[in-house]
Amino acid sequence: MLNNAVHIIKNMGLLYTLYRVQHELEKKTGVLKRRHPINPPVKKFVSLEQFRTNSPRFVIPEREKIAFEKYPNADLKNRAERIIRGEVPFFSSEWKDLGKDYDWITNPDNGYRYDINKHWSEIADFSAATGDIKYVWEKSRFTLLLTIIRNDYHHDEDHSGFVFDEIEHWIDANPVNRGPNWRCSQEISLRILNWCFALQFYKHSAALTEERWDKIQHVIYWSLHHVYHHIDFSRVAVRNNHAITETLFLTLSHMLFPFIPETKKWSEKGRKWFEQEIDYQIYEDGTFLQFSMNYHRVVIQLLTLGISLTEMQGKPFSEGVYKKAYKSLNFLYQCAQDETAHLPNYGANDGAWFFPLSDTDYRDFSPQLNALHRLLTGVSLYEDVAVNEESRWMGTTNSGFGKRFAPLQKKMGLIEFPQGGYYLIREEDAFTFIKCGRYKDRPSHADNLHMDVWYKGENILCDAGSYKYNTDEETVKYFAGTESHNTVMLDDRDQMLKGPRFIWLNWSQAINASLTETDNCYIFDGSVSCFTFLDKDIMHRRKIIKKKNEPEWIVEDELLQKPEGMTMRQLWHSPGERVRFTSRGIDPTTKEGWRSLYYGVKEPVPQIEFHTTDQLIETTIKLI
Repeated sequence: MLNNAVHIIKNMGLLYTLYRVQHELEKKTGVLKRRHPINPPVKKFVSLEQFRTNSPRFVIPEREKIAFEKYPNADLKNRAERIIRGEVPFFSSEWKDLGKDYDWITNPDNGYRYDINKHWSEIADFSAATGDIKYVWEKSRFTLLLTIIRNDYHHDEDHSGFVFDEIEHWIDANPVNRGPNWRCSQEISLRILNWCFALQFYKHSAALTEERWDKIQHVIYWSLHHVYHHIDFSRVAVRNNHAITETLFLTLSHMLFPFIPETKKWSEKGRKWFEQEIDYQIYEDGTFLQFSMNYHRVVIQLLTLGISLTEMQGKPFSEGVYKKAYKSLNFLYQCAQDETAHLPNYGANDGAWFFPLSDTDYRDFSPQLNALHRLLTGVSLYEDVAVNEESRWMGTTNSGFGKRFAPLQKKMGLIEFPQGGYYLIREEDAFTFIKCGRYKDRPSHADNLHMDVWYKGENILCDAGSYKYNTDEETVKYFAGTESHNTVMLDDRDQMLKGPRFIWLNWSQAINASLTETDNCYIFDGSVSCFTFLDKDIMHRRKIIKKKNEPEWIVEDELLQKPEGMTMRQLWHSPGERVRFTSRGIDPTTKEGWRSLYYGVKEPVPQIEFHTTDQLIETTIKLI
């Protein structure tokens, strides 16, 4: 226990550790209850008529003023109809029928019902009994409203009655600061931002009554109050996409709700914090501190919304935000496959898609990349109509304030992002993705020297993904641990030692990495310290030789200072039957592995292994 505490302080920092102790004390002593009161005073600021006539500009206007072309389609209409019937899309993949009278606090994954009378600080977000709280939060984000809005626009329909019924039902069922839906400041922020789309689009609807408006502005106030007075949790204890979401929400508060007096202060503070988070969390090479492709996309969408709205209101961010946004966009674009705009299923992936504003699949990054690119350069990355729709809903197509940067070009050959620890080899048909990172921020998965391979848009060597954050211990260990990645293990041990939830101890760290080429080959050579909880001197060296313009890779793994008698396991995960693995002197074994392309959904994938008690394995990988 003491040793783990020392490692937490060493890896996470003293500030993090002290804050977590302080936060637990504030929960136990009732400080959080006093700071975030149950049954707070009613807050009312402006009448509905005042809101309708004086509401500030948003990324979309009311529906009567939207002028971009309509594209009705049956799939969109079908999704909207399912939502109206009481079905909900979970994590952009799985539909669950919650019915029209869902209580907002029952976990549809396991049936657990939270106590709505408890203060949010008394709600456990992860436990065996409650299951994964994300299943409760998902509908309460109100991202589904964007599907209804898009359907109503493209099909000339009006479901504003349903929209405001849902919002009012949520308000009545979730009193301020009570129950699971007040537990997380990021969820609170996203809920109000999605309400803003509805309030703007249906601004003049008869379904938005004075009584409903009074309820809505009351919840908006206490949502902002909650986020502002709990922001240190995200900025100190979490410091990832949560902090960016919440500080952006505060930044935009005065622009969206100028009738709330406190928003002037909250917005000024929020802008300062948001710019600090962008500067810190996006590295100089454009990579993101969370080491996750999907969470990086989350940041892309937040940057698009934030830059678009602040530009519209004549309150742009500092130039540093734009530069980091451009670099951030470039990293994801260089990792995207030309055929599908899919990216490696790398890092933690909870299915988050904050603003689903197109008909594309969740794994297709093109709408989000395109919208920010349009905003920063004035031109589109992709010409597809469905892809460009997000740009229109984000207000980036006719803004006139882009063109700060040159349009991006897809790079070929060797591509390095050393601050994030990503090394890419791109050819006309093949794409090789290698992770070799030195962490200054906490790692997500135990996956150093993982290798991801794509051929003609097909992921032939894959990362397993995340599946669920709260499930049985064995499954959590598999997906977050080393075994689900294309790298090496020692017996059944991960590269790093698992600590408390989402925390790794004894971080694996890159020692060196290089990309070079000859006339016939591209070569990666990198080394990381790993398994240091067994011996501080253990080092994994991986050399990858990629034959130019041929679907063939030679991988040489060496474990220096490997403890005697322990087995080195070289792991590969290939979803098809087109890949052949051969290793000198070692026969492969195959067992059932897993991958999760969408949160909460998993499928079997062959897991091919080479074992040795020596310290060297050389494997040839060919596509047949």
